[in-house]
Amino acid sequence: MKLKKVLLALFVLIFLIALGGYFYVNSLSNSAIPNYEVDVKIDNLKSPVTVFRDEYAIPHIYAENTEDLYRATGYIMAQDRLWQMDLIRRVTSGRLSEIFGPDMLMADRLFRSLRIPEKSTKLLANEPPELVASLDAFTDGVNQYMESLGTNLPIEFKLLGYQPDKWESQHSLNLVGYMSWDLSMAWATEIMYDKISQHVSPEQFNELFPDLLNQKTSVYPNFSYGELSSTIEEALIKPNKQIQEMGLYAFQGSNNWAIAGNKNPSGKPIICNDMHLGLNAPGIWYQIHQVVPGVINVTGLALPGQPMVVAGHNDSIAWGMTNVMLDDIDFYRETINPENPNQYKFNGEWKDLKVKKERIATKEGDTIDIEIKFTHRGPIISKNKGLGNDAVSMRWIGNEHGDEVRGVYLLNYAKNYTDFRNAVKNFVAISQNFVYGDVQGNIAMQNTAGVALREGNRMLVAPGDTDLYDWKGFVPFDSLPYSFNPPEGYVSSANNKTVDADYPYYISSWFALPYRINRIREMLTSKEILTVDDMKAMHGDQKSNQVELYLPKIIESLENTELSPLAQKAFAKLKNWDGNETKESVATSIYEMTYVELCKSIFLDELGDDLYAEYISQKLMADFVLFDMFTTGNEVSWCDNTNTEKVEMFSDNITEAFENAVEALKIRMGESPDNWKWGEMHTLTLKHPLGKVNMLNKVFNLNRGPFPVGGSYHTVSPYSYPFKDLFNANHGASHRHIFTAANWDNSQTVIPTGQSGIPASQHYCDQTELYLQVKYHNDYISKKLVEQNTKYTMKLLPKE
Repeated sequence: MKLKKVLLALFVLIFLIALGGYFYVNSLSNSAIPNYEVDVKIDNLKSPVTVFRDEYAIPHIYAENTEDLYRATGYIMAQDRLWQMDLIRRVTSGRLSEIFGPDMLMADRLFRSLRIPEKSTKLLANEPPELVASLDAFTDGVNQYMESLGTNLPIEFKLLGYQPDKWESQHSLNLVGYMSWDLSMAWATEIMYDKISQHVSPEQFNELFPDLLNQKTSVYPNFSYGELSSTIEEALIKPNKQIQEMGLYAFQGSNNWAIAGNKNPSGKPIICNDMHLGLNAPGIWYQIHQVVPGVINVTGLALPGQPMVVAGHNDSIAWGMTNVMLDDIDFYRETINPENPNQYKFNGEWKDLKVKKERIATKEGDTIDIEIKFTHRGPIISKNKGLGNDAVSMRWIGNEHGDEVRGVYLLNYAKNYTDFRNAVKNFVAISQNFVYGDVQGNIAMQNTAGVALREGNRMLVAPGDTDLYDWKGFVPFDSLPYSFNPPEGYVSSANNKTVDADYPYYISSWFALPYRINRIREMLTSKEILTVDDMKAMHGDQKSNQVELYLPKIIESLENTELSPLAQKAFAKLKNWDGNETKESVATSIYEMTYVELCKSIFLDELGDDLYAEYISQKLMADFVLFDMFTTGNEVSWCDNTNTEKVEMFSDNITEAFENAVEALKIRMGESPDNWKWGEMHTLTLKHPLGKVNMLNKVFNLNRGPFPVGGSYHTVSPYSYPFKDLFNANHGASHRHIFTAANWDNSQTVIPTGQSGIPASQHYCDQTELYLQVKYHNDYISKKLVEQNTKYTMKLLPKE
């Protein structure tokens, strides 16, 4: 009897502990989930503001003046994305160690050396009064929402054990630096190539560089200039990987295009955009519609932490962006004075370094003192560790003058093509190909980039002891490429080569190869008349131009080769394939695995494990070499395996790669090729920054997925995967937009996640299924339709 009582008491105790744990976890999970239907009174409002939210909780904010509009925007955005806003702010100001500990010290050091807040402070002091007032109003709205929460903060603040600081207007400007750094191409490539140059022969090294003349498709094919006047790895690459793993790595690729009115039944342009970035939860974009009657009516995407629409449309124009892939960083090997570590040699003289002392606080309460040294070009990012009297400095476009926030602000209010051009000329640090369309029927593409005037081979580290390789200014805006109402009736870009060889200025060598743009233009010219449904099909297209270019050579190499029985079955799948990389496709699995093994067969023996891993992490680099071989038939010395006596040719590499791929697929997916469906091993998981902690992920359901997906980095609908984590897709379209100038209410949009950044919210990932199926929801801007499709309504009211 006693034993029964003890067991009963023990059971009751365990039940109560479990029940208490459940309620505690539930309370944590639901922290700060906002009630979208409760009216609130806030300070400094001049008039009431109404916020209509649709079934996806996307806010449509109606105000009577712009200051009220942006104050409400700050309040509303903080309701949904407060922790994400704080996290991005901490990245840009180098304050991650305070919440994650000393593992983030290198990332903090790097971002402090970029001096993003310093530039933001200067910009803010010179912005026009109306923009400053808008930023200040947004800031006030964010802070009032934080104050209203008290201790009822989103779950991440509680798990990490800290309170957010007050928002400042400068923090919104910091996002320019954040975007600019994410767009930079050279921080990984140039250092890596410098390492390789010291490891292989000059002949082999030269074979690694892309032949731009072999890339025939350019963004502006009709543009004519004549019409117009290791320690480094630790300091630079490792911290960037940390930022990427936290889901804070933004722009890498994108698609955009516009068709003229004569190519669709409406008689007005259709404008499409899907910017490609890391696929995480919450996503990088915040969907918003902002209205002051008679002043502004704009909808689209905002970055959490700033109040304006970055890409979208108002009632007159639409715009979207793709990355130019500008080479916007140069590295310089400096000579440090052996008798004075705070001097460097320049033009035969010793010049003083600027020395900046920083204090980095850590989560544990420690304070770490560091020094960051600067030449006239920028920070010494190598810290001079292990380099004797050499150090490597960096010049970065993000520290140059540009005013992208002003540009975005002007875009929100632009009425025509002239207004559009006046707005985007402010883009210097953030290099974009802007697509444009308007209600007058115009379409355009405009390059905006801080293209530096400079000498020498900028793909390598330059000597720093001379001014020969310094930047000498920038290409004037009026000399940058553009296209306005071209005769073919469309404009398009996909990070591909910007202009043809006769353009006199160096933009980059690292353009995306023309697979996506070739397929986009093939679809744009496939019909005389194109509809919104055709635009949707283009967004979802996974037929690969790379496969179209590469597969004939692969088949030719394997046709007369003696293959194993399993390889023969796999080869039959490949031969009968149309190149459409659907998630059900078996041939896609065989092709993608063969490509991975082909890179190993060509490059691994010369580079060795470590350098190969670094090289292949930038998979476009290897693809430049393969593209030239597949499309020209030229052989390179890398094809020969240094570990054999035989001299291997490219076809030998293909055969070896195919056999190895079949074996790898057998181990991974089983003996039968019928089971090797692409979506079975190529999956997408939307990861939260704290989701890598398995217990947190399980308890709080932070990550979502895995979801089977098709496509690859070379398809128009891209689901790209890293070579270090094969076939786990982590990068793709961060949104899809179709803007219809004939009737803006017919515009369509979707994001991969949802409006809320709070994992327990029903709107955390409520657009994911739509996104995966390439479906959309309407993006209404007329008040009647907004009200008809409202699920939640709240008012922000002035305090009496």
